[in-house]
Amino acid sequence: MEKDEVVVHLDAATALEPTLGGDEVRVEAVAVGVNYADVCVRMGLYASAARYVGWPITPGRTRDAPKLICSVDDCGEQFAGRVVAVGAEVTERKVGECVVGVTRFGAYSSHITVPQDQLFPIPSGFSFTQMAGVPSVFLTAYYAMFELVHPHSWQTLLVHSAAGGVGSSLVQLGKKIAGCKVVGVVGSSHKVQTVYDLGADHVIDKSKENLWEKAREYSPEGYDAVFDANGVETLKESYNHLSCGGKLVIYGFHTMLPKQGGKPNWLKLARDWLWTPSFDPLKMTEENKSVLAFNLSFMFDKKAILADMFRQLLAWLKEGRLVVPPITAFPIEQVADAHKLIESGKSVGSSLFLHKMFAGVHLADTIPKYPRQDCAHYTVLQ
Repeated sequence: MEKDEVVVHLDAATALEPTLGGDEVRVEAVAVGVNYADVCVRMGLYASAARYVGWPITPGRTRDAPKLICSVDDCGEQFAGRVVAVGAEVTERKVGECVVGVTRFGAYSSHITVPQDQLFPIPSGFSFTQMAGVPSVFLTAYYAMFELVHPHSWQTLLVHSAAGGVGSSLVQLGKKIAGCKVVGVVGSSHKVQTVYDLGADHVIDKSKENLWEKAREYSPEGYDAVFDANGVETLKESYNHLSCGGKLVIYGFHTMLPKQGGKPNWLKLARDWLWTPSFDPLKMTEENKSVLAFNLSFMFDKKAILADMFRQLLAWLKEGRLVVPPITAFPIEQVADAHKLIESGKSVGSSLFLHKMFAGVHLADTIPKYPRQDCAHYTVLQ
């Protein structure tokens, strides 16, 4: 993939297969989740990628390579597939097992090697396609909701980008698990019903309604928590609309980047950076408001926390208390289109691509054979 232009293609490339460590497991990927973070990585704007991998992120391209083997300096953080090899010290995973996993980059590959504690068995009744889009978005949402906010059922939450992967997960966790009143915000009308279906009490359509007028209408006393990944566009007003004791949770800066792909507009980035609000701790103390921010890709060393969170999420999914967000699935040849969809701001739920040529798995094999109640919908592009 090109760093500074609209993604046009992704060529397969070969890389040396890493030596399997004692506690490591090699997985043949079937489906790989695609997130907005991947777009930022591609543009060279993702801080953890620069720190832990450096540039370039994706492997060098060769047109005669039929198979892409995992490279640590690669894009992607979440995947689902089959275990094909285990290290001598591995006790929790076995060859042939269907698993979902996370990695700090390297998931845009046919084979991924990770420690065994970064893999989890796929619950019965769920497909590779469903599970590949779960880890990053649900873990981000869980951490924001339960590790930072600690919500109570009598509280009111405002979720920006409520139809996106993380946003849709926040809506579900806030409503279905915490029992809060949840107000979702979307940028176009075709996303409204999806957010209602996920449990939101109210949905604000910014394309037709005044965001902050409607926000005040739905919660005149302000919000106990606002979840904001927009950046400069909404941060100031998100803070202003907190109630006494409210928390602003920041986990991204999406509005600072171009929606139609292309090179980053460095002048706009600089301007937005300068206009990004700062928060005065003295004023915050007087107003009893908090500002919290995080990026889970810097927290891979806290594996016990991440593992506990993911086990709980899988349990809720299996119990039917949560549903997999809407999925748009692409063949691997169209991974560039997955990036374009995410950049456009028109996507709903999660996007992913399928390694349909690997492991004898065809595209249709990754889709449940019967309609399920625990997944909002599929859009499969072939």
